[in-house]
Parts: sequence; C-alpha cells; structure tokens
Amino acid sequence: MHLAHLRLRDFRNYARLDVDFAPGFHVLLGDNAQGKTNVLEAIYLLATLRSFRGVGGAQMIRHGAKGYYVGGLVVGQADHEIKMYWSPRERKLALNGQPVKKLADYFGVLRTVVFCTEDVQLVKGTARARRRFMDLLLAQTNPVYLPLLQRYMHAVRARNALLKQRSLDEAALESFSAELVRLGQEIIRFRRELAPKFSPLARLAYRRISHDAEDLRIEYQPSVKADFTVELAQSRARERAFRATLVGPHRDDLQLLQNEKSAAQFGSEGQKRTLAIALKMAQAEFLTGLHGAPPVLLIDDVMGELDAKRRSGLLPLLERSQYARGQVFMTCTEEAWPAELGRTLNRWRVVSGTLRGEDH
Repeated sequence: MHLAHLRLRDFRNYARLDVDFAPGFHVLLGDNAQGKTNVLEAIYLLATLRSFRGVGGAQMIRHGAKGYYVGGLVVGQADHEIKMYWSPRERKLALNGQPVKKLADYFGVLRTVVFCTEDVQLVKGTARARRRFMDLLLAQTNPVYLPLLQRYMHAVRARNALLKQRSLDEAALESFSAELVRLGQEIIRFRRELAPKFSPLARLAYRRISHDAEDLRIEYQPSVKADFTVELAQSRARERAFRATLVGPHRDDLQLLQNEKSAAQFGSEGQKRTLAIALKMAQAEFLTGLHGAPPVLLIDDVMGELDAKRRSGLLPLLERSQYARGQVFMTCTEEAWPAELGRTLNRWRVVSGTLRGEDH
C-alpha cells in the first residue's frame, strides 16, 4: 500500500499542491515553519480523518480561505481515490466518486502510523490518549469496532444528558444503561484480546531501541472490574452527584510498566520518549502482521531527538518497510539529517508551502 498522489488546496500554508509519490523512502527537508509537517498531517488526515496535532478543521484552513481540500490516490490491492473538503459550513468525504456513508467502509483504505513529538503524551498524558491509541489500532484492524464504539459513546452522551436533568426519567435511564452494558462488554472484550497480542511487540521494540535497559510490560486496566451491570448500579449515587456516567470502557486505561514501575511516574524524560516510539513501532508491526503489508510511516522530526543508539534501533523497521515496497515519509532539518539512512531515498525540498524534488 502506498500514497501515489497527494492534492492540497488551501490546506495550512499550501495554496495548491499536486505531487506524485513512489513507494519507498521520502525525506522532506527544510527549515522550520515551511510546511514539512503539514504534508504529513494531510496524509494522516486522509487515513484517520483527524489531525495528529490534536486540532480541529478550522485550524487547518489556509489563512483567508473558506475551506480546505485534501485528496489522494492510494494504490494497494486496488486503487482508491479519496476526496475530502472541509469548511465551517460544509463537509464532504468521497471514496472512488461515492459519498462515504459509513466510516467503517472508509477506515483501512489508507493505513498510517505517525511518529511525532506529541507521542510522549501516550506515556505521561491522561488515560484518554492511551484509550484513543487502543481505539485507533482496533479500528484499523477490525471493521466492526468503530461503529460499535460510536454507538457506545452515543449511549454515554445520552445517559449523561439524563443524569444532568433535575427530575430523572428512570425508565429512559434504565434503557440506556442496558445499551451501555451490552455495547461496553463488547468493547472490553476487543480491548482485552488486543493487549496480549500487542504487548510482546511493544516489549521487543522497546528492547531494540533502549538496548535492553529495562523490561516493559503493558497491562490493560478496564474500569469495569467484574460485573458491569452490578458496578453501574452501585455507582448510581455518585453518578447523580457528578451528573455523569462513571463506570465503563470510556474510563479504561493502559498501564505502562518499566521494571514493574509506572513509566509515567518513575520514568525519565528519555525513557518516556523511547517508550512512546516503541509503542508506535509496535503499532506498525501489528498492522503489518495482520494485513501482510506495512502501513505508511510518517516520521515528524523524531530522529533529531534520538541519540545514535536509539536511532539504530528504529532503522530495521524503516528498512523492512522499504523491502516490502512500503512507504516512509520523514521530515527533518539539514542539521538533524540522520546520515545512517543511506542514499536510497527521495529528497524533497520544502520552502514556504512548495515541494520540490531534488536529485539524489
């Protein structure tokens, strides 16, 4: 699978961009604030319909424009054309000329894994970041998961709205509680099955880039300890006080343990950054193993943050992607250029929202 063409209109600092990409390694070189990361963000947006920078659509519109357009041609077992338009008033998403009605039909057309400085929030941020990581991994690998999660979150929001009312509609609350339990148990089952498959890959990736410094263990921590129905009933008084649903998979977490100690609490900044990269490496390995083809790797200024030892641990993943005719996009400045990547790559010069191929 690879992205063969990218088209941008009024996206970030790109007024217009039409560019073809072959499979293989693409390095986007340029000074800061020229638009290198914006290209990676557009590719990630095509894959997941969200920015890895954690911003909304309005912030991705070029200054002075009414909306943005992002389009792409994805070549895999079949060719897929994606067209996406976003403005405050209008949103369109089309796949092969047809409007996308179900997101489950869209997810997986382009699979990406992004490595960026924000990844450290997977370790030291809130549980929400780790839940989102689990959810994206499951949505990328199982077509039934995303609609299931959407229905569950709809039930949570409806239930919370009822809990905020002065006079409680017990019958309606009971109905949404039953829906919450039914859908929530399925989500818990998916997440519980994911953890033992994913954990060994993360452990191996961490050992590779930390050079066996510490042992890593990942433990799924469901909010529901035993019986969802019972625990929901037991939390009723607290729910009325907080006016929110306090038990369920929307409160789950992943515990990251280095030598059996919490990485968030006891890990150094370097260990947290290494662990975040290991999680992303494991995500890429997991997707490759399941689909038989590597995802498109998007690496945003991460190499410059790593010492030579840690960089060498990441290189086998990049090399395997190249051998499998996958695709890697990496941004860096001239100073942070990792020489060990070799010469078999496509160099692009990024200047003020323009992209120009360079001779190798």
